[in-house]
Amino acid sequence: MRVLRAARLGLLRSLGPAAPPRHLHNRVREHQKLFQEDNGLPVHLKGGAMDSALYHFTTLVCSVGTCYSLWSLAQASRPKKN
Repeated sequence: MRVLRAARLGLLRSLGPAAPPRHLHNRVREHQKLFQEDNGLPVHLKGGAMDSALYHFTTLVCSVGTCYSLWSLAQASRPKKN
């Protein structure tokens, strides 16, 4: 019985609010230096290669979606063939 009570208490402690881990630290100052640096890059690309990849992927998806929308609109504007 004592084992079950201890396990339940441990489970509740692990699921409840806890202090943040000690090995994490606030990196806001580092990010501020990175994004405020004047290196000629737009702010959405200052994060590095991952930001660039995400930017280009988003541009590709938007372009494909726009082309598909225009194609669908062109298809809908034509009369159906019987």
